[in-house]
Amino acid sequence: MDHISIAAGVSDQAQQLLTMSNRHGLIAGATGTGKTVTLQIMAEGFARAGVPVFAVDAKGDLSGIALAGKPHKEIDRRKDLLKLNGHQLRAYPTLFWDIFGISGHPVRTTISEMGPQVLSALLDLNETQSGILYACFAIADDEGLLLLDLKDLTSMLAFMSNNAKALRAVYGNISPASVGAIQRRLLVLDSQGGEHFFGEPAIHLRDLMQTDFSGIGAVSLLHAEKLLRESPKLYAAFLLWLLSELFEELPEAGDLDKPKIVLFIDEAHLLFKGMPKGLLEKVEQVFRLIRSKAVGIYLITQSPTDIPENILGQMGLKIQHALRAFTPKDQKSIRGIAAGFRNDNNIDVTHILTTLGVGEALVSTLDEQGAPSSVLEGTMAPPESQIGPVTAEQRKEILQRSPMAGRYDVEVDRESAFEALKKKTEQAAERAEKEATKEAEEKAEKSRNKTTTRRSNRQSMGEAFFKSTLRSVGRSLGTKLVRGILGSLLK
Repeated sequence: MDHISIAAGVSDQAQQLLTMSNRHGLIAGATGTGKTVTLQIMAEGFARAGVPVFAVDAKGDLSGIALAGKPHKEIDRRKDLLKLNGHQLRAYPTLFWDIFGISGHPVRTTISEMGPQVLSALLDLNETQSGILYACFAIADDEGLLLLDLKDLTSMLAFMSNNAKALRAVYGNISPASVGAIQRRLLVLDSQGGEHFFGEPAIHLRDLMQTDFSGIGAVSLLHAEKLLRESPKLYAAFLLWLLSELFEELPEAGDLDKPKIVLFIDEAHLLFKGMPKGLLEKVEQVFRLIRSKAVGIYLITQSPTDIPENILGQMGLKIQHALRAFTPKDQKSIRGIAAGFRNDNNIDVTHILTTLGVGEALVSTLDEQGAPSSVLEGTMAPPESQIGPVTAEQRKEILQRSPMAGRYDVEVDRESAFEALKKKTEQAAERAEKEATKEAEEKAEKSRNKTTTRRSNRQSMGEAFFKSTLRSVGRSLGTKLVRGILGSLLK
């Protein structure tokens, strides 16, 4: 198998070559035009070719890929249209994931792996606040303090605020007001699901890149309905982290017969909404360079205009479902989208874009030389798996027999910055209390002996805490923590 059948027109078919599938792609169209089913048939095609798939299930509808489809006359019609002799109704190996750990296996990563740049974007920090967050990570690195979850980061910020004067010489000015602003935003993030996402055990990429015993690629679905509704910025941060990890961890692969993994990112506009310019430039680089790691990224959104131009220009496959033109602005946008297709047959793309039916699309793929094919108006291939979501009982059963069952279910809270700083604080308080008691006894003794009172050399609790914390830590890592933010591009 060297291609995926996508759609069929009056006299031609659209096929996605596996060798070109690391050149990314776009699935766009208005609500209700068939984008989710298109995503489903693409995921099935890659899975049949032995390519692991990671996809965002925005509404739960994609979960039906775990069950076999049912016979239907429309499926038969499309099978005949595309001459799909090998089409069979079947289920695909599916792994359910959920940041909240409710509708799938828990998904976690650590604060350290996320890093200060993505966290700054996630928290909407200004330049001064971002600088303090970078200093926080630097202090943790210098002292071998692990930043694993939100309480680790919160305790580090509290320490910085309490010892701002002593830290200023090395790490710059640390404004208590700015620290307080970061802490308040961390409280909001915590309430929106951050407490579930940041921690251990962190998910391993290899668990997202599985095949079953017959060589079929496993389809990993991130249940994102609640995430998109309540924590869209956390959703964007997770996707940035995933791109970063793939870019860092996978070796250079060159031109392969097929990708090592493909990602389908639904509601893709949320990935770029409000992204700082500097971070957006790095993401654009990752999209371009990650192709050499044999990773294909497919964005799903309502309109191509939702995607930054420099990233949109890297989309090799284009599947455009119907668009709505209610205003002059919409009409202008549609004309621009139509102009982006190669059109050797001079079809009226602008008109067709507003008249396509459900399950119909304009499709352009890449040929063997990487050149875009002329746009084809076609009917999408039918899926082999169930259209629509699984039931709660079916999801529970699939999770129970999943090979990932039990691997990430129990959260681990090992000693990290929070515990270390808490211990240092308790030790400093205990020393201060002993010294205060000793001083009081000495003063009483001197008063009785009518001797001259000497100046106490007792340290303040803050000084004792600061000096104790910045001493050599017994379990120091000895080196900086490895934490790549969008790969080595930012190192």
